[in-house]
Amino acid sequence: MAYQVAIELLALVRDAKLRDAKLRDQAMRAAKSVCLNVAEASGRTSPADKARVFGIARGEALEVAAALEIAQVAGEVDGEVAERGIRVAARLYAVLTGLAR
Repeated sequence: MAYQVAIELLALVRDAKLRDAKLRDQAMRAAKSVCLNVAEASGRTSPADKARVFGIARGEALEVAAALEIAQVAGEVDGEVAERGIRVAARLYAVLTGLAR
């Protein structure tokens, strides 16, 4: 489930079409990193190692949400698109919090 939500977040960032190229690149990098870290954590066998990598993914999800909020406040993205992305990032954060325990 976490991976599917991470992919959904990545698609939302792609479709948001942030106008600031640097912020767009940062948001895409963070969204891709969430997906990769969720996949990596799923392959870990040590509970502590899984929790560590899921924690990294959680931080990346927050970074995506922050980028969308910054773009929204700066008027560089449609507000509804940004809000949807922030909601998905919050849902992903909650899922990852459960997995990191």
